[in-house]
Formats: sequence, structure tokens, C-alpha cells
Amino acid sequence: MDSEDIANSVEEPPFSLRELRDIFTLCLSEDKEVYIEHYVKGWRVLVRFMNRLGTVFSFISKDAVSKIDILVNFLNGENGAHYSTIQSMVKYEQDNDLVDITKRDKYPESGCRTLLRLHRALRWLELFLERLRTSSEDGKTSVMCSEAYNESLAQHHDWIIRKAAEMAFFVLPGRPTFFEVMNAGTPKDVVDMLGETLPLISEVYKITEDLYAQHELLELP
Repeated sequence: MDSEDIANSVEEPPFSLRELRDIFTLCLSEDKEVYIEHYVKGWRVLVRFMNRLGTVFSFISKDAVSKIDILVNFLNGENGAHYSTIQSMVKYEQDNDLVDITKRDKYPESGCRTLLRLHRALRWLELFLERLRTSSEDGKTSVMCSEAYNESLAQHHDWIIRKAAEMAFFVLPGRPTFFEVMNAGTPKDVVDMLGETLPLISEVYKITEDLYAQHELLELP
């Protein structure tokens, strides 16, 4: 990380893997509905994680911040009660024809479309962090991140973005640097806490994926 990257990250608190785990623990209701408030809080923490690694992930983190802001505006708006959970949001927007199904038209920033973009990126981060957890100390993070990207986000990006991503991943720091950024103690502590955190993220992802599939929303334009 160069001096400019460090300066850009000074104003925000450091990333904490423990905080990420605790937030995703709160994401699900007893009925397995996903609270949008905690979902976006979890994403704010993930953005801090990406920012601590410099400009490498900025092409995703900047977009994530804009999507978070849109969802927070819905939560704080006059119809905020309908945006309490992902499930209530999908029902409200579909019942009131607030989702562009076939093309971006009247509602390019609908809650459903906005959250879908975060949902896709969440899968990439989940896959990448799982590879970090199970890899050896000298494992190539560029390969791990590229593989995770190709299994998730790449299919939703055009050629130019995919090429930019490949170049960004090529200069990623080694696994020890990622572990330091997580602020969770020794490498074993980090591995153990990732083992607690990733199943929580995975469950939130799967519930969202199943919900969007059920309502045929996975390919919103």
C-alpha cells in the first residue's frame, strides 16, 4: 500500500473480521429473513476491507458504496417499513410494479436491482475469503482472487471491466498482508474466525439467491 492509499484509509476505522462476523450474525431473523439494515452494515465493513488494500479493489468498492447509499435511502424513506428485509422489499416492489424486469427503464435504481449487484459481489468476496482461509501461507492471492471472480462477478461484467480486474488482481499483496488487515490475531486466529464468519455470509447469500430465483429476479438488467 502506498502513502496515498494509506492517507485515503485513515479517516475510516480499520477493518475488523470480528465485527464482520458479529454483523452477519445479526443479519437473519428467526424466520430466516435478511435484515437490510444489517446487510448494508456488513457491506460497509467489507468496503473497509477492500479500501485497506489500496486502489486494487476500487472498481468494486466504489460501486458498492453507491449501492449501499441507495438502499439506506430506501430504509430512511417514507416507505422504509417495506425495506426492513430483503423479503419484504421484493414483495413490495413487485406488488407495486417498481422493478424493471426486461430493461432498465423507469426504475434503474430499484431496491431489487441495487441489492442484486451487491449480492453478486458478495459471492465473489465469499469465494475469495474461503480460498484465503484454506490456502497455504505462500498461496498466490492473485490466482485465488481471479478464480473467485471468474466463478461469480466476471459473467456480469463486460470485457473492459474483466481486463481491468485481471490487472488489478495481478498486483495483490500476499496472504500474510490480507491476514494482517483482518485484525483478528495470529494466522490461526484469522483462519478460525473466517471459519465462523463465512458460513454466516454463505447462508445470507443462499437465502437471497433462492428468493431472487423464486421471483425470477436474478437477471435484472
